[in-house]
Amino acid sequence: MHTVAVLALDQVIPFDLSTPIEVFSRTRLPDGRPGYQIRVCGEVPEIDAGAFTVRVRWGLEGLSGADTIIVPGTADPAVPLPPAVRDALCAAAADGTRIASICSGTFPLAATGLLDGLRATTHWVAADLLAATHPAIEVDPDVLYVDNGQILTSAGAAAGLDLCLHMIRRDYGSAVAADAARLSVMPLEREGGQAQFIVHDHVPAPQGSTLEPLLTWLQDNLGSDLTLADIAAQAGTSTRTLIRRFREQTGTTPLQWLHRARVRQAQHLLETTQHSVERIGAQVGFGSPTAFRDRFKKTTGISPHAYRRAFS
Repeated sequence: MHTVAVLALDQVIPFDLSTPIEVFSRTRLPDGRPGYQIRVCGEVPEIDAGAFTVRVRWGLEGLSGADTIIVPGTADPAVPLPPAVRDALCAAAADGTRIASICSGTFPLAATGLLDGLRATTHWVAADLLAATHPAIEVDPDVLYVDNGQILTSAGAAAGLDLCLHMIRRDYGSAVAADAARLSVMPLEREGGQAQFIVHDHVPAPQGSTLEPLLTWLQDNLGSDLTLADIAAQAGTSTRTLIRRFREQTGTTPLQWLHRARVRQAQHLLETTQHSVERIGAQVGFGSPTAFRDRFKKTTGISPHAYRRAFS
């Protein structure tokens, strides 16, 4: 069974602490067995969690031998990382343990040096501080999470759920992850798509916006050969007005939105069908296999074949 150790630091944010505990502890395999066992670890037995105190059952020795370590956020990311905690995290990393941070938990993880030279994220409010205090890290404030393989980081609050579901899907596949998502009342793929890197470059148009009917039509016609003129005709407007409205309501252009929607649909087909990559590319509206592979990798960070190996 996969062991997840959740590290409770002083001033831990309760939401960040409870997210991995709840998500992983409720994950079930197809035969009903639990997918994970949980350890909550701390340097000292009692941890300040703001409104209350947490008493942990494991000391730092609980990090040793874990398959995954989760570092939740803390209320003050500027608090120095205790040397014993730093040494325990570095030792675990040297042993090959997967280590992931939630929200401002990126800061204690960064203090170990394990993120140097890597791409990482944190809560958008703290992104500038992370970049200033740890210039060796490539800080990306515009993503839900970043997966570097052994080391993962997530943005704030609910992004921790996205990260946990992503790790479940890595460990046990989409069906188990989807079941965990339903128990969390959380979509497995939030709007914007999920893959090895989840990038929300633009905000989707809100429900009730003037673009909503058009976006629904686009979603229903992803496989068609659509031009900007076709989309404008469907919207009953000029191409110039269409582009302006898209930028105002989604932050992107019509064709960029269409590309991302096609990639999201391709992800779903790669996970749930045995269709060839070439067939899937054609199904979602890409004119050639090369165009499909290039756009998919640009959007998700990995190729369609690698995505299928990881998530199907």
